[in-house]
Amino acid sequence: MTTAYIIDNNGVPLLADATPNNIANPFDYGAGFINPTHASGPGLIYDIDASDYQKLFNCMLGSDTNSSCIATQKSLFDLNLPLIAIPNLKSSETVSRTVTNVGQADSVYKAFVEPPAGVDMLVKPMVLVFGKDTSSQSFKVSFKETRKIQGDYSFDNLVWHDGGSHWVRIPIAVRVVIDDLYSTVS
Repeated sequence: MTTAYIIDNNGVPLLADATPNNIANPFDYGAGFINPTHASGPGLIYDIDASDYQKLFNCMLGSDTNSSCIATQKSLFDLNLPLIAIPNLKSSETVSRTVTNVGQADSVYKAFVEPPAGVDMLVKPMVLVFGKDTSSQSFKVSFKETRKIQGDYSFDNLVWHDGGSHWVRIPIAVRVVIDDLYSTVS
């Protein structure tokens, strides 16, 4: 997912399969078109354990009624997926992710922040340093609405770059919501 293309062979943004043709977004293409060459050496991965999914699904289905469901609901945005979606940003939200270095042991990755329209996005830390004793690093991404406009989703990316061949991209989807009453109107 993190190494997929979101442009075509001519460097033009992908188009949605609609009439009229519109520029596609992550809801149209997911992570993008797979690049097998880059996928075999992604540099960083967003690792997740199957038990994290199991806990989430059990809580959503109501089959697990213990206190872990309360914790899961609070940390739903923190599920360590290689994407971030905030469907109801009212003022601010902070999510966390953990990446594991599967490339060169001594690597330094710098964040390139491309915030969605109408949203400020801050990544801390902006630089991840990996060494022989440090193969995983966590970071936080904070979102703050900058326009009080009820709207549809806006999209962009967070990219980690090692200064070499690794560009590790995750899509960001955020919808600013002013009032719950109108949150389902597109």
